[in-house]
Amino acid sequence: FSKRRKAAKGGAQGAAGQEPPAADEEKPPPQYSWDQRAKVDPKDYTFSGLKDETVGRLPGKVAGQQFVIQDCENCNIYIFDHSATITIDDCTSCQIFLGPVKGSVFFRDCKDCKCVVACQQFRTRDCRKLEVFLCCATQPIIESSTGIKFGCFQYYYPELALQFKDAGLSIFNNTWSNIHDFTPVSGENNWSLLPEDAIVQDYVPLPTSEELKVIRISTDTVKSIIPITRGGRQKSSEESCLAVFFAGDYTTANARKLIDEMTGKGFLLVQTKEVSMKAEDAQRVFQQSASDFIPLLEKGPVVALEFNGDGAVEGCQSIINDVFSGTKVFVSENKEAASRDVDSFYNFADMQMGM
Repeated sequence: FSKRRKAAKGGAQGAAGQEPPAADEEKPPPQYSWDQRAKVDPKDYTFSGLKDETVGRLPGKVAGQQFVIQDCENCNIYIFDHSATITIDDCTSCQIFLGPVKGSVFFRDCKDCKCVVACQQFRTRDCRKLEVFLCCATQPIIESSTGIKFGCFQYYYPELALQFKDAGLSIFNNTWSNIHDFTPVSGENNWSLLPEDAIVQDYVPLPTSEELKVIRISTDTVKSIIPITRGGRQKSSEESCLAVFFAGDYTTANARKLIDEMTGKGFLLVQTKEVSMKAEDAQRVFQQSASDFIPLLEKGPVVALEFNGDGAVEGCQSIINDVFSGTKVFVSENKEAASRDVDSFYNFADMQMGM
């Protein structure tokens, strides 16, 4: 009706000798917020059909988008940013670094590739001879694949910690060696672990192009953003120890400090986990001392560390008392209790994470 009134009014003005509006004059179309978003060009998030090249994306250039790598041969490929998902199809003899991926990384029909990967989900299908330094929050899966080797993710550059947060990944949740083979072959093993002393740079060299050399990378295991764990490798001792830090401003720093102190004394870090706990979970895991820790659970997830080695319990208790005297930390009471603590906590944590 408002349009009619305006038209009538315009007609009246025309009758009074004023110019009526031009018949073809139209209002500009309405602008919506989604029309003003930067248009995404898929070519900016794709490496396809490359051979003998070094290519990459700098921090901030992917910014959580999906990425596709396909039909590449003998290339060095580096994604120094976080992304939503990444698929790698039909690649041969490539060295690949993938920064934190919020969702899945899926290798299909690839062979003779060496990779460093951090993701929520990892899967291969119809692949041969992949060597992967992996951080994966869930159980990695291989399907119709052979000759797949895994090691623990070890990498550092200044932007990496924030990229893990942007991707929603915890540096303490890494099941890199807990592989599920969808298509096992009787009498054969389609996957194995890389040598414990494997050096990342021997597999995925640092970038040499002028564009990518600006990234300040370290592959020193001490600097790795992800704690280096033994995972599924055989333990050196029958004695393990569980230490649990509760949510607070310095939880991550405290956990890393204890790892440095314990490994500096020759103890081995077997596995780590960050997970939320309820009161009933604490009763089951912490048993007699649960009442001391239940009030702390409301602040956020806990960070648990398993150490292994003769004297691990006494060594851990000593460091906790000396270095963390003002911090509430659960640590196994003795060697006998430690085995139960480790089993009950990680059984609970695996159930929580659906593994």
